[in-house]
Amino acid sequence: MLLEGFHAVKHALRFGAHVHPLITTDLAAAISLAETHAPDLREQFAAATEVDQAAFKIRAGRMHPTGVAGFAEQPDLPFDRNAPIVLLDNPRNLGNFGAAIRVAAGLDAGGVLSTGDVDPWHPNVIRGSAGLHFALPVAKTETLDFAGELIAFDADGDLLTGPIPDNAVLAFGSERHGLSPEVRAKAARIVRLPMRDRVSSYNLTTSVAMGLYHWAIHRAS
Repeated sequence: MLLEGFHAVKHALRFGAHVHPLITTDLAAAISLAETHAPDLREQFAAATEVDQAAFKIRAGRMHPTGVAGFAEQPDLPFDRNAPIVLLDNPRNLGNFGAAIRVAAGLDAGGVLSTGDVDPWHPNVIRGSAGLHFALPVAKTETLDFAGELIAFDADGDLLTGPIPDNAVLAFGSERHGLSPEVRAKAARIVRLPMRDRVSSYNLTTSVAMGLYHWAIHRAS
């Protein structure tokens, strides 16, 4: 898997990825970035291979502002049923898909599943997650038969109140089409997030963040 940029490589390394090769167009600059933004990883970045821009483009496909890229195998991580799993129902925007994974990782979700034909490990999705695919399980699912309560988020649902079970599956529809009929039919309940009148919707990533934050705050209280 291609990891584009210093921060994607940083996150992959922090969550146990074996990044090889790790390349940079400016070794001194990469080490300096590590010293200021990831001192725990200075040795790994100091061991990067310095290449010229032409060689970097051949390996990574294009230049990156940080002059850093890496490659790592896709991990096989178990899904944690002690924290909600995020289900993205047929996501279409690859950047938003990746950003939702980044939010899920930051709020310590149990994993991210998706339906539809988009590869959750597409390079553009990994770019949007800043390499945080390596922090939690990410996969496609062919079934909606989950052990935990399936809670679907939709503007027409009941206002979300009270705690969310740790083993719940939180479903979010695509921004253009919303929830699929299949997810609606499987949902134990359909809930909505607080939203000002005349505002039509939240960004997908914002919705995922708000749903998981609601879980985290109620769990901590």
